Amino acid sequence: MTSVWIDDTEISAYNFQAETFVDNVSGQLRQKIAFDFKVTSAEYHDIAVLLYKMEFRIQVPEKELDFFAAISNYSTSITNLYKENQIADYKLELIEKVPKQENP
Repeated sequence: MTSVWIDDTEISAYNFQAETFVDNVSGQLRQKIAFDFKVTSAEYHDIAVLLYKMEFRIQVPEKELDFFAAISNYSTSITNLYKENQIADYKLELIEKVPKQENP
C-alpha cells in the first residue's frame, strides 16, 4: 500500500505507478500517477465530493511527490454506493497541471 494524499484526504492506494514525461505542448516535465483504491459505502459521499473537484494537491510522501494535478482518467466498479456494505474498486489517474504562463 502507498499513502496518497488528495488535498487533505489520505487514500490507501495499491498498484501505484508514477512516471515523469515531457509535455508535448509546453515542453515541461510533468508527473503522472495512477493507482487503485477501495471505497466503501460509508466513504462514498466524501470521496465523490472530493473527486468532483477535478483538481487537487497531490502528495505521496514515500515517493517524495508533491504537485497540483487534474484527473485524466478514472473508473469505478460500482456507480452507486449508497446501498450499505458495498465496496467499489476505483482506478484513478492524475496528471500534474502545467502552471499558467503569464503574458509579458
